[in-house]
Amino acid sequence: MSAIALTIAGSDSGGGAGIQADLKTFSALGVYGASAITAVTAQNTHGVTAIEDLSPAIVAAQIDAVLSDLAVGAIKIGMVSRTETIRVIAERLRAHGRRAVLDPVMVATSGDRLLAPDALAALREELMPLADCATPNLAEAALLTGERMAGDEAAMERQGRIILGFGARAVLVKGGHGQSLESADLLVAEAGGGGETKARRFAAPRLSVTNDHGTGCTLAAAITAELAKGAALVDAVASAKRYLQDALAAGAGLAVGSGRGPVHHFHAWWPR
Repeated sequence: MSAIALTIAGSDSGGGAGIQADLKTFSALGVYGASAITAVTAQNTHGVTAIEDLSPAIVAAQIDAVLSDLAVGAIKIGMVSRTETIRVIAERLRAHGRRAVLDPVMVATSGDRLLAPDALAALREELMPLADCATPNLAEAALLTGERMAGDEAAMERQGRIILGFGARAVLVKGGHGQSLESADLLVAEAGGGGETKARRFAAPRLSVTNDHGTGCTLAAAITAELAKGAALVDAVASAKRYLQDALAAGAGLAVGSGRGPVHHFHAWWPR
């Protein structure tokens, strides 16, 4: 039986992030992708010019349609900009007895805000308790915890522990926006009984590239794809990190738009 993954996220008309990046990643990793679209964005390699949210009712209907028929092995949640959408997604996941990889998309690579300020509390309270793994970057981790952006790995781990306290089973704090020679991500999860936590480090050389649009979506989607295939979370994160590193390196030569282009999702299938 083919592995199947569902992405619940917004559409990126430029094709580099959101639903489009998720489905490309699923396909590149040998997983059938289904989708529930939460919003339509007008964007390209320079930024987001418009956002139109879909109604909570149609978001719920999409989720129900997929989960009532397809044998979905893993679910990813990406851009959910409004409180009402967040609540209906949480409601439908609970109704189906499902959890998800949660990429708390708040700000696009271009700097455009994608999460309404009043929706932050709902994201913490409604979706975090349903997360098998949350994947905030440094800026998102700071917003979720109410702290300054982490400047070192000790602060990343501390913020990961705080987010873990919101109910997620694991938190991958991504260091891609840091300044060190390595791009290091920390996976914080419970180590066993007694509430102890353990942090695992996943690092790769930092690449100097401008085609990095959709990196967060791609990493979370790759984790979801590996989970859909039956991998343990630690192995899924390690595989996803390798996939993203290769996609970033191969994407350096892609000529897509005149701004910050996408990573090369299909680098293993066709050359840049």
